[in-house]
Amino acid sequence: MIELRELTKSFAEPVLRGVTLTVPRGCLYGLIGPGAAGKSVLLKCIAGLVTPDHGEVVVDGESLGSLDELSLQRVRRRFGMLFQNNALFDYLTVGENIAFPLRRMGITDESELRARVADRLRAVSLPGFEDRNPAGLSGGQKKRVGVARATVNRADIVLYDEPAAGLDPVTSQKIFDLLRREQRETGATVVMVSSDIDRLLTVTDRVGMLHQGELLFDGTTQEALASQHPVVKQFVHGEVEGPL
Repeated sequence: MIELRELTKSFAEPVLRGVTLTVPRGCLYGLIGPGAAGKSVLLKCIAGLVTPDHGEVVVDGESLGSLDELSLQRVRRRFGMLFQNNALFDYLTVGENIAFPLRRMGITDESELRARVADRLRAVSLPGFEDRNPAGLSGGQKKRVGVARATVNRADIVLYDEPAAGLDPVTSQKIFDLLRREQRETGATVVMVSSDIDRLLTVTDRVGMLHQGELLFDGTTQEALASQHPVVKQFVHGEVEGPL
Protein backbone atom coordinates (compact mmCIF):
# COMPACT_ATOMS: atom_id res chain seq x y z
CA MET A 1 0.00 0.00 0.00
CA ILE A 2 1.16 3.52 -0.82
CA GLU A 3 0.16 6.39 1.46
CA LEU A 4 0.79 10.06 0.75
CA ARG A 5 0.29 12.30 3.76
CA GLU A 6 -0.03 16.07 3.32
CA LEU A 7 2.62 16.20 0.61
CA THR A 8 3.86 19.63 -0.41
CA LYS A 9 6.57 20.50 -2.91
CA SER A 10 7.70 23.79 -4.39
CA PHE A 11 10.29 24.73 -6.96
CA ALA A 12 10.01 28.31 -8.23
CA GLU A 13 6.27 28.01 -7.44
CA PRO A 14 4.21 25.57 -5.36
CA VAL A 15 3.67 22.30 -7.26
CA LEU A 16 2.01 20.06 -4.67
CA ARG A 17 -0.25 21.52 -2.01
CA GLY A 18 -0.99 19.11 0.82
CA VAL A 19 -1.77 15.99 -1.22
CA THR A 20 -3.13 13.09 0.83
CA LEU A 21 -4.19 9.82 -0.78
CA THR A 22 -3.96 6.05 -0.40
CA VAL A 23 -3.30 3.57 -3.20
CA PRO A 24 -4.44 0.12 -2.02
CA ARG A 25 -2.22 -2.89 -2.58
CA GLY A 26 -2.89 -4.49 -5.98
CA CYS A 27 -4.72 -1.43 -7.34
CA LEU A 28 -4.21 0.12 -10.77
CA TYR A 29 -4.50 3.81 -9.92
CA GLY A 30 -4.83 6.45 -12.64
CA LEU A 31 -3.56 9.96 -11.95
CA ILE A 32 -5.09 12.63 -14.18
CA GLY A 33 -5.21 16.41 -14.38
CA PRO A 34 -4.26 19.38 -16.55
CA GLY A 35 -0.67 20.11 -17.54
CA ALA A 36 1.57 21.42 -14.73
CA ALA A 37 -0.83 20.07 -12.08
CA GLY A 38 2.00 18.20 -10.34
CA LYS A 39 1.37 14.65 -11.60
CA SER A 40 4.92 13.76 -12.64
CA VAL A 41 6.37 15.36 -9.51
CA LEU A 42 3.98 13.32 -7.37
CA LEU A 43 5.08 10.15 -9.17
CA LYS A 44 8.75 10.97 -8.51
CA CYS A 45 7.96 11.61 -4.83
CA ILE A 46 6.43 8.13 -4.62
CA ALA A 47 9.56 6.65 -6.18
CA GLY A 48 11.81 8.53 -3.78
CA LEU A 49 13.42 10.48 -6.63
CA VAL A 50 12.08 13.82 -5.35
CA THR A 51 11.97 14.71 -1.68
CA PRO A 52 8.80 16.55 -0.61
CA ASP A 53 9.17 19.78 1.35
CA HIS A 54 6.61 18.60 3.89
CA GLY A 55 4.56 15.49 4.49
CA GLU A 56 5.59 11.90 3.93
CA VAL A 57 5.41 9.00 1.52
CA VAL A 58 4.74 5.68 3.24
CA VAL A 59 5.24 2.38 1.40
CA ASP A 60 3.91 -0.66 3.25
CA GLY A 61 4.42 1.07 6.59
CA GLU A 62 7.87 2.52 5.85
CA SER A 63 8.18 6.30 5.63
CA LEU A 64 10.68 7.06 2.85
CA GLY A 65 11.77 10.29 4.52
CA SER A 66 12.97 8.44 7.61
CA LEU A 67 15.17 5.95 5.74
CA ASP A 68 18.92 6.16 5.29
CA GLU A 69 20.32 5.85 1.78
CA LEU A 70 20.94 2.11 2.04
CA SER A 71 17.39 1.45 3.24
CA LEU A 72 15.97 3.76 0.56
CA GLN A 73 17.83 1.80 -2.12
CA ARG A 74 16.32 -1.40 -0.72
CA VAL A 75 12.81 0.05 -1.07
CA ARG A 76 13.53 1.42 -4.55
CA ARG A 77 14.43 -2.09 -5.72
CA ARG A 78 10.75 -2.93 -5.23
CA PHE A 79 9.81 -0.33 -7.88
CA GLY A 80 9.64 -0.42 -11.64
CA MET A 81 9.24 2.86 -13.50
CA LEU A 82 8.50 3.99 -17.03
CA PHE A 83 9.59 7.59 -17.54
CA GLN A 84 7.65 9.97 -19.78
CA ASN A 85 10.40 10.10 -22.43
CA ASN A 86 11.16 6.34 -22.05
CA ALA A 87 14.72 7.18 -20.85
CA LEU A 88 16.27 4.39 -22.91
CA PHE A 89 20.07 4.42 -23.11
CA ASP A 90 21.06 4.98 -26.75
CA TYR A 91 24.50 3.44 -26.16
CA LEU A 92 22.92 0.13 -25.05
CA THR A 93 21.02 -2.37 -27.13
CA VAL A 94 17.36 -3.12 -26.43
CA GLY A 95 18.37 -6.23 -24.52
CA GLU A 96 20.97 -4.38 -22.47
CA ASN A 97 18.43 -1.66 -21.65
CA ILE A 98 15.94 -4.22 -20.35
CA ALA A 99 18.62 -6.09 -18.37
CA PHE A 100 19.87 -2.88 -16.75
CA PRO A 101 17.62 -3.03 -13.63
CA LEU A 102 18.54 -6.68 -13.09
CA ARG A 103 22.25 -5.87 -13.19
CA ARG A 104 21.64 -3.06 -10.70
CA MET A 105 20.09 -5.70 -8.43
CA GLY A 106 23.30 -7.74 -8.63
CA ILE A 107 22.17 -10.43 -11.06
CA THR A 108 25.22 -11.42 -13.12
CA ASP A 109 24.32 -14.84 -14.55
CA GLU A 110 24.23 -14.16 -18.29
CA SER A 111 21.94 -17.06 -19.13
CA GLU A 112 19.39 -15.87 -16.57
CA LEU A 113 19.63 -12.31 -17.87
CA ARG A 114 19.08 -13.44 -21.46
CA ALA A 115 16.13 -15.61 -20.46
CA ARG A 116 14.42 -12.85 -18.50
CA VAL A 117 14.99 -10.27 -21.24
CA ALA A 118 13.60 -12.67 -23.86
CA ASP A 119 10.56 -13.34 -21.67
CA ARG A 120 9.81 -9.62 -21.34
CA LEU A 121 10.25 -9.00 -25.07
CA ARG A 122 7.78 -11.78 -25.83
CA ALA A 123 5.36 -10.25 -23.32
CA VAL A 124 5.44 -6.90 -25.15
CA SER A 125 5.25 -8.53 -28.61
CA LEU A 126 8.84 -7.68 -29.57
CA PRO A 127 10.51 -11.12 -29.71
CA GLY A 128 14.02 -11.12 -31.12
CA PHE A 129 14.61 -7.39 -30.57
CA GLU A 130 17.50 -7.93 -28.12
CA ASP A 131 20.22 -6.63 -30.45
CA ARG A 132 18.28 -3.69 -31.90
CA ASN A 133 19.39 -0.12 -31.25
CA PRO A 134 16.76 2.07 -29.54
CA ALA A 135 17.37 4.87 -32.05
CA GLY A 136 15.95 2.68 -34.82
CA LEU A 137 12.67 1.90 -33.04
CA SER A 138 9.28 3.50 -33.60
CA GLY A 139 7.58 5.43 -30.83
CA GLY A 140 5.32 2.51 -29.97
CA GLN A 141 8.24 0.08 -29.91
CA LYS A 142 10.21 2.35 -27.58
CA LYS A 143 7.23 2.48 -25.24
CA ARG A 144 7.01 -1.31 -25.22
CA VAL A 145 10.74 -1.63 -24.51
CA GLY A 146 10.24 0.83 -21.65
CA VAL A 147 7.41 -1.33 -20.31
CA ALA A 148 9.62 -4.42 -20.59
CA ARG A 149 12.37 -2.71 -18.60
CA ALA A 150 9.91 -1.41 -15.98
CA THR A 151 8.53 -4.90 -15.41
CA VAL A 152 11.60 -7.12 -15.87
CA ASN A 153 12.27 -7.34 -12.13
CA ARG A 154 8.60 -8.27 -11.53
CA ALA A 155 8.36 -5.30 -9.20
CA ASP A 156 5.44 -5.19 -6.79
CA ILE A 157 5.08 -1.43 -7.33
CA VAL A 158 5.19 0.00 -10.87
CA LEU A 159 4.94 3.66 -11.87
CA TYR A 160 4.11 4.74 -15.43
CA ASP A 161 4.46 8.36 -16.58
CA GLU A 162 2.50 8.99 -19.81
CA PRO A 163 2.92 5.46 -21.23
CA ALA A 164 1.00 6.29 -24.42
CA ALA A 165 2.14 9.87 -25.07
CA GLY A 166 2.47 10.64 -28.78
CA LEU A 167 1.03 7.33 -29.94
CA ASP A 168 -1.86 6.79 -32.33
CA PRO A 169 -5.19 5.66 -30.78
CA VAL A 170 -4.82 2.00 -31.75
CA THR A 171 -1.26 1.68 -30.42
CA SER A 172 -2.25 3.65 -27.32
CA GLN A 173 -5.05 1.21 -26.47
CA LYS A 174 -2.68 -1.73 -27.02
CA ILE A 175 -0.23 -0.21 -24.55
CA PHE A 176 -2.94 0.29 -21.91
CA ASP A 177 -4.25 -3.24 -22.43
CA LEU A 178 -0.70 -4.57 -22.06
CA LEU A 179 -0.15 -2.68 -18.80
CA ARG A 180 -3.45 -3.93 -17.40
CA ARG A 181 -2.61 -7.49 -18.36
CA GLU A 182 0.82 -7.18 -16.71
CA GLN A 183 -0.75 -5.80 -13.55
CA ARG A 184 -3.28 -8.62 -13.34
CA GLU A 185 -0.61 -11.27 -13.87
CA THR A 186 1.71 -9.94 -11.15
CA GLY A 187 -0.76 -8.37 -8.71
CA ALA A 188 1.45 -5.28 -8.62
CA THR A 189 0.36 -1.93 -7.24
CA VAL A 190 0.41 0.46 -10.19
CA VAL A 191 0.20 4.25 -10.39
CA MET A 192 -0.19 5.56 -13.93
CA VAL A 193 -0.12 9.18 -15.11
CA SER A 194 -1.76 9.75 -18.47
CA SER A 195 -3.37 12.52 -20.52
CA ASP A 196 -5.18 9.90 -22.63
CA ILE A 197 -8.22 9.95 -20.35
CA ASP A 198 -10.61 7.89 -22.47
CA ARG A 199 -8.25 4.94 -22.77
CA LEU A 200 -6.81 5.25 -19.28
CA LEU A 201 -10.25 4.86 -17.75
CA THR A 202 -10.74 1.55 -19.54
CA VAL A 203 -8.07 -0.09 -17.34
CA THR A 204 -8.04 1.70 -13.97
CA ASP A 205 -9.53 0.61 -10.64
CA ARG A 206 -9.31 4.03 -9.00
CA VAL A 207 -8.61 7.56 -10.20
CA GLY A 208 -7.18 10.69 -8.64
CA MET A 209 -7.33 14.14 -10.20
CA LEU A 210 -4.75 16.81 -9.43
CA HIS A 211 -5.68 20.42 -10.07
CA GLN A 212 -3.34 23.32 -9.28
CA GLY A 213 -1.34 21.02 -7.02
CA GLU A 214 -4.30 19.82 -4.97
CA LEU A 215 -6.07 16.46 -5.03
CA LEU A 216 -9.46 17.48 -6.32
CA PHE A 217 -10.90 13.97 -6.64
CA ASP A 218 -10.09 10.47 -5.39
CA GLY A 219 -12.41 7.53 -6.03
CA THR A 220 -13.26 4.55 -8.21
CA THR A 221 -13.25 4.82 -11.98
CA GLN A 222 -17.05 4.58 -11.95
CA GLU A 223 -17.26 7.44 -9.43
CA ALA A 224 -14.97 9.55 -11.61
CA LEU A 225 -17.15 8.97 -14.65
CA ALA A 226 -20.29 9.84 -12.67
CA SER A 227 -18.83 12.82 -10.77
CA GLN A 228 -20.85 16.01 -10.90
CA HIS A 229 -17.98 18.17 -9.65
CA PRO A 230 -17.78 20.75 -12.46
CA VAL A 231 -14.00 20.60 -12.91
CA VAL A 232 -13.81 16.81 -12.68
CA LYS A 233 -16.76 16.38 -15.04
CA GLN A 234 -15.30 18.84 -17.51
CA PHE A 235 -11.90 17.13 -17.55
CA VAL A 236 -13.09 13.50 -17.56
CA HIS A 237 -15.65 14.02 -20.33
CA GLY A 238 -13.69 16.58 -22.36
CA GLU A 239 -16.31 19.29 -22.02
CA VAL A 240 -15.33 22.84 -22.98
CA GLU A 241 -17.67 24.93 -20.86
CA GLY A 242 -14.89 26.94 -19.31
CA PRO A 243 -11.14 26.99 -18.50
CA LEU A 244 -9.67 24.46 -16.09
